[in-house]
Amino acid sequence: MKATGFISLWTLVSLPCGPLANPAEREDVVKHAIKLHRGKGAVITQRKQWVLESCRKLSGLLRQKNVVLNKLKNAIRAVEKDAGLSDEEKLFQVHTFEIFQKELNESENSVFQAIHGLQRALQGDYKDVVNMKESSRQRLEALREAAIKEEMEYVELLAAEKHQVEALKNMQHQNKSLSMLDEILEDVRKAADRLEEEIEEHAFDDNKSVRGVNFEAVLRVEEDEANSKRNASKREVEDDLGLSMLIDSQNNQYILTKPRDSTIPRADHHFIKDIVTIGILSLPCGWLCTTIGLPTMFGYIICGVLLGPSGLNSIKSIVQVETLGEFGVFFTLFLVGLEFSPERLRKVWKISLQGPCYMTVLMIAFGLLWGHLLQIRPTQSVFISTCLSLSSTPLVSRFLAGSVRGDKEGDIDYSSVLLGMLVMQDVQLGLFIAVMPTLIQAGVSTSSSIFKEILRILILIGQILFSLAAVFLLCLVIKTYLIGPYYRKLHTESKGNKEILILGITAFTFLMLMITELLDVSMELGCFLAGALISSQGHMVTEEIMCCIEPIRDFLAIIFFASIGLHVFPTFVIYELTVLLFLTLSVVIMKFVLAVLVLSLILPKTSQYIKWIVSAGLAQVSEFSFVLGSRARRAGIISREVYLLILSVTTLSLLLAPALWRAAIMKCVPRPERRSST
Repeated sequence: MKATGFISLWTLVSLPCGPLANPAEREDVVKHAIKLHRGKGAVITQRKQWVLESCRKLSGLLRQKNVVLNKLKNAIRAVEKDAGLSDEEKLFQVHTFEIFQKELNESENSVFQAIHGLQRALQGDYKDVVNMKESSRQRLEALREAAIKEEMEYVELLAAEKHQVEALKNMQHQNKSLSMLDEILEDVRKAADRLEEEIEEHAFDDNKSVRGVNFEAVLRVEEDEANSKRNASKREVEDDLGLSMLIDSQNNQYILTKPRDSTIPRADHHFIKDIVTIGILSLPCGWLCTTIGLPTMFGYIICGVLLGPSGLNSIKSIVQVETLGEFGVFFTLFLVGLEFSPERLRKVWKISLQGPCYMTVLMIAFGLLWGHLLQIRPTQSVFISTCLSLSSTPLVSRFLAGSVRGDKEGDIDYSSVLLGMLVMQDVQLGLFIAVMPTLIQAGVSTSSSIFKEILRILILIGQILFSLAAVFLLCLVIKTYLIGPYYRKLHTESKGNKEILILGITAFTFLMLMITELLDVSMELGCFLAGALISSQGHMVTEEIMCCIEPIRDFLAIIFFASIGLHVFPTFVIYELTVLLFLTLSVVIMKFVLAVLVLSLILPKTSQYIKWIVSAGLAQVSEFSFVLGSRARRAGIISREVYLLILSVTTLSLLLAPALWRAAIMKCVPRPERRSST
């Protein structure tokens, strides 16, 4: 019999559970129970009597449960054969019996699971933390599975209740004649039921057994209940719509992304409030920076700091705000490409290709040298060096916006060189993101597999180069055969209606973005190439599109720079100000010197004077180091402390960038050409 394997444990379960006089008495009972389980401290005859009595009780419960299950099976067969019941009534009764069967079986399983848990606890050592941790993990897993089963049973009860209502409605309809309106509504009800069944995805049932899916305990948080009477109806509606926030045991917060019932429109009011708040506070912050002579983008970053976790902590949908801010990067690079014609790109493509590659190699070499001196792991040194070698394309694009950039005869325009190198760095960013999984594996690999990892990295580089060749070949085809007719069609259809023109240009930009993403190249490169292809149609086309897209870019850029401020922590900067200033100045000076050195080697002699401006534009750290740093921290490449240092150094370097840029402009650019957005 199944119960006999747990006789001694059932004896412990059936110990008297009434209130004891004091804690010492309870402790004596526990010690006595442990001795009983281990075969000590009990008279054999007394223990046999307890075993027989406990086994008899458990056996009686199990026999009674089997009898009830047989009766339920007979009842189900009887209901299915009853011709006097409608289909809805049969479905309801059968469903109810089946739920009761599951309840009995789950109750029996819970008893034996509890006995197994008690057995593990008694056999373990209470001083062994690892053993207790494993026992706790197993109990937690059992509780999660039990919660899921209970949730499914509750859903089935709701379905049974729905079947019962339908059965009652059918009985009422049979007893009375329906009006024409009632018949129409009944047909509509049936059609609505079919619609709900068709659009419902059963995502929970489909994914609960998928590999890598874990059951988690979460908290469901409703709106603040400061004024419960006034918000009662609102909370009831939110409860029905599923707009509450979920928080897991790791303090991650979740919101609804796709509702079960897609027929009801929903809006994330947290996200709406966040965007409205950012838009309102960005105005005074931007004005303040303009007054003191800083670019407005720093006002938007300050806005993010004030509203983020280190400030008022009023932003609830941080991930959603950052996602919307990414579109600011896309449109910024599109407008950069719109000003960056293919002719200018063809003029500086060698410098744009060689410069970033040389700088990255030199940064990694210096990083490995310092890492060896400071005893830092090579993978961590390579990652940090690569992060710091990248520069901010959106920031430099704002510096160049509105400036006059005319080429002298035989010279190279500094803006063309700078933007070309920044775009190449964006390509390197995509390459590095693709190589990162291999870098993670290399950090834990043995020396025998280093050759395989190097080979794998070389293969990845080859794939990226092939993808780049495919992208540029596609761009050549689009420029030669497609972009001209496409724009003329848009221009013809959009006369008197700019919506078609804006939508057509945006769709083309997103198409190029998707193509570069599918080819494992950075999405930013696709946006830049989209602008460059459209700019090939002439200056008038560029001016018309820029007037339409610039307002969209400006609003989304505000969201992007505010999202950067969400990751700036002033308290950490203040605590470690001396160390951070030293590190930031070291990085900025090193990048400036390396850029001057590289450009001195690859620039023509007639254009050597622009190396100072280009180097000043590259002497800061890209905001994409936030993205790389977060991925590396999750993967274990860098520690929390190194991650915070990267964030702080990146922020301070971006704050120093305008001063360095102005100094370079004042030194190298003639006075009529100094009109800049900075």
